[in-house]
Amino acid sequence: MLEELIKIDKELFLYLNGLGTPLWDGFWMYLSRTLSFITIPIYLGVLFYTYRIFGLKKTLLVLLLISLLITCTEQLSTLFKHEIARLRPCYDDEIKNTIRLVKEYCGGKFCYFSAHAANSSAFAIFFGILFIKRNRLLFFLLVAWVLLVSYSRIYIGVHFPLDVLTGIVFGVFFGWFFAAMFFALKIRI
Repeated sequence: MLEELIKIDKELFLYLNGLGTPLWDGFWMYLSRTLSFITIPIYLGVLFYTYRIFGLKKTLLVLLLISLLITCTEQLSTLFKHEIARLRPCYDDEIKNTIRLVKEYCGGKFCYFSAHAANSSAFAIFFGILFIKRNRLLFFLLVAWVLLVSYSRIYIGVHFPLDVLTGIVFGVFFGWFFAAMFFALKIRI
């Protein structure tokens, strides 16, 4: 069953990765960057909004929790990558000659699961939960951003769909967990 799932995952990757064109490569590469003219305003905007809603003390709590949140998702992704040791598409002998690798450098050897997908979805869910009652639009914009960042990892050829989906699942869990922690701690501040 696992072999069949990996086969489907590779086929879906080849299909989604193959949809790319040189015209769009720069856009998806840029979107995949951790810090860019797209992500920095998102981070700063959400932080400013947090300050306006919660004030300084609770914003400092949010910064602490976000730091811990990203550390958790990043480290867990690294642990999984080394323990599971699934090769990135560009290192997979079965498909490496048929993929569209947009980056010059493929990245580390292993790919399961995507830290980009985990980090961005954890961030989005954390803030989405904090502000869902006040601003539903923000939640949907953050989710759209997560989906674009996640797809960019497939588009540029460095992650399989299952890597991205698993990253999103872990990100959603940790985003929810740390948001719950914020509400528990917020009462004491």
